[in-house]
Amino acid sequence: MKTIDVDSLEVKNNAAKGRFEVQLDDQVGVLQYEKEGDTYIYTHTSVPTEYGGQGIAQKLAKAALDAAQAEGAKIVPICPFVQSYVKKHPEYQPMVTELK
Repeated sequence: MKTIDVDSLEVKNNAAKGRFEVQLDDQVGVLQYEKEGDTYIYTHTSVPTEYGGQGIAQKLAKAALDAAQAEGAKIVPICPFVQSYVKKHPEYQPMVTELK
């Protein structure tokens, strides 16, 4: 396992690739999304195995949700990790909507 200072990681919204990402040495942790109008559809979160268990996925989820909140956007958390994160953080629950 590779230890990393999660607090120092910078999450970037790579809109061209439809993902929030964080650089982990020569690898990348990502939270994939699709955007339809003013709705973010969070589809998948992935962190390289050797970096697991350090809170990187939580950091990605928080950054993605904060970005949507700042835009006044709605969210559709298809990704099980994001679903779980939203359940634990009620401040994001009013943003949840259904796919039309």
